[in-house]
Amino acid sequence: MINQAADVDSVSALIQLAVAPVFLIAGVGAILGAFSQRLARITDRIEKINSKLILAGDMSGDHSISISDTQTQDLLLQRRYLERRARNMNRAILFCTTTGLLVAAVIMTLFASAFFDFNSADLIAALFISAMLSFMLGLTLFLREIFMATYFMHKRHGKMSAQISSD
Repeated sequence: MINQAADVDSVSALIQLAVAPVFLIAGVGAILGAFSQRLARITDRIEKINSKLILAGDMSGDHSISISDTQTQDLLLQRRYLERRARNMNRAILFCTTTGLLVAAVIMTLFASAFFDFNSADLIAALFISAMLSFMLGLTLFLREIFMATYFMHKRHGKMSAQISSD
C-alpha cells in the first residue's frame, strides 16, 4: 500500500514538472496557427497574381484582360517576392513544429526516466536547449518575413509615388 502511494506521488510530481512544457507546446501551437494564417494569405495573393497572368496570357477567351509588359513584369516580380516570403514562412513553421516535437520529447523523457529509472538530466537539457534554439529560429524567420513584407510594400509605394509624380 505504501509503494502504491509513493508511485502516485511520483506520477503527480512528474505531471507537475510537465505542466510548464505543456503550456509551452500550447503557445507554440498558437504561434503556428498565426504562421499558417499568414502563409495562407501569401498563398492567396500568389493565386490571384497567377490568375491575372493566366487571364492576360489567354487572349482567345472571353475573360481575357489586357495588361502591358510593364504590368506583367510587375506581377512576375510580386509573385517571385511572395514565393520567397512563402518559403520563409514554411521554414518558420518547420522550426516551430520542431520546437513542439522537441518539447514533447522533453515530457516523454521525463516520464520514461521515472518509469525506467535512468538519469535523463543531460538529455532533457539538450532537448530543451534544442527546442529553444528552434523556437528562436522560427521567430527570427517570422520577423524576417514581416520585414520583407514591409520592405516590398514601401518599395512599391515609392515606385507608385514616382509614377504619379511623373504623370
